[in-house]
Amino acid sequence: QVQLVESGGGLVQAGGSLRLSCTASGRTFSSRAMGWFRQAPGKEREFVAAISWTGARTYYGDSVKGRFTISRDNAKNTVYLRMSSLKPEDTAVYICAARSRSDAGTDEYDYWGQGTQVTVSS
Repeated sequence: QVQLVESGGGLVQAGGSLRLSCTASGRTFSSRAMGWFRQAPGKEREFVAAISWTGARTYYGDSVKGRFTISRDNAKNTVYLRMSSLKPEDTAVYICAARSRSDAGTDEYDYWGQGTQVTVSS
């Protein structure tokens, strides 16, 4: 199985930047695509970004395109989410997930982290 632990969340002012990290354990990490999702209170979980197992392909949700960047370092069993030009509406719990496939996508994730809170003040 794959275990995922996020870190790097916190409070940041609008317009600022933050980098989230997700460290994975498990022998299958390097063969899985990875993704980031977010969920705010009272709102449905939203797809943020995904990256293929090699890091060659990435996908982003429309609301974060041009502002967020996903990357991974398989040697460190870690996936990152660099967030820039943050807006108050980006406030949410950000959740790391491992996909059941090696190619990037918006669904078919079978392992989920606990999440890390990101709060953007105005």
